[in-house]
Amino acid sequence: MALAVCLLFDPGTDRVIRALWARLEEQGIPTLLTHTHRRHVPHLSYAVLRSYDLAAVTAAFGEIPDSGPVPAYIDTFGLFRRGRASLIPAPSVELARRQERVVAIVESTRADLHRYYRPGRWTPHCSLSPRTRREDLARLSAVVYDVLPIEGTLTRAVLIDTATGEHTPLSVIP
Repeated sequence: MALAVCLLFDPGTDRVIRALWARLEEQGIPTLLTHTHRRHVPHLSYAVLRSYDLAAVTAAFGEIPDSGPVPAYIDTFGLFRRGRASLIPAPSVELARRQERVVAIVESTRADLHRYYRPGRWTPHCSLSPRTRREDLARLSAVVYDVLPIEGTLTRAVLIDTATGEHTPLSVIP
């Protein structure tokens, strides 16, 4: 079980990404739509915590100012090791600074941050397919490039329990 500090997309962008998941599923490519608990939402994770105190993490975010919505321009997708295909937003300086602040906040609660979310190692992404097979890449890229570019806004922040999909809304956007 892990806890992810996530930003959620505006309703229009959320619909575009969910429709993209559905199109990929129609092509026989598994997506977050049908993965694990099936409660996934289009999101960008600032941090994933391997151990944490939920109350402490929630309280820590209640003590910071709201930074407001984050623009997201997505014009490519990438593939992480072990086949996780993801939309990759342009990594703005502002987005990187915000992610660094989030890491400092969660580490102040003594949470254990997953190594891929350390500043300098983090790649902003919105997952599409958790286990893309090599033979599916041509179909996946054709479907994705029919939709790109996507210009959206990350408008809300939540904590997501990755085992259950349960969301804890944050009162601010870090």
